[in-house]
Amino acid sequence: MYAVEVRDHIMIAHSFPSPVFGPAQGVHGATFTVDAAFFAEEIDAHGLVVDIGLAIEALAQVLEPLRYKNLDDAEEFKGIFTTTEFLSGHIFKEMASRVRAGALNDNGRVKRLRITLHESHVARGWFEADI
Repeated sequence: MYAVEVRDHIMIAHSFPSPVFGPAQGVHGATFTVDAAFFAEEIDAHGLVVDIGLAIEALAQVLEPLRYKNLDDAEEFKGIFTTTEFLSGHIFKEMASRVRAGALNDNGRVKRLRITLHESHVARGWFEADI
């Protein structure tokens, strides 16, 4: 399987009001490096899985509503623990919707997507599935 991966980042704030999260219960900031990997069984006549420029643009658009936000204040996340795992799934859904709508001009080649959030140099989480 072929793949192209692009990268961006977001800075957010959030809290996890449950004892299971220890010191992360209080409001804290996070800077996530976000990778979006697009998988295809075949490449096109130009040797592409997707146009990298379109992929970078789509990822930036998906991340824009999260940038510099306190996720605790976002209505769509009320009552949700916005963990690394949760956010990778949220970003996956938004990106998969764009891929299905043709934003990457891939003519249906992209069959699988993986969104990886690097929480730090020692920890990361991701969501991966067929689209």
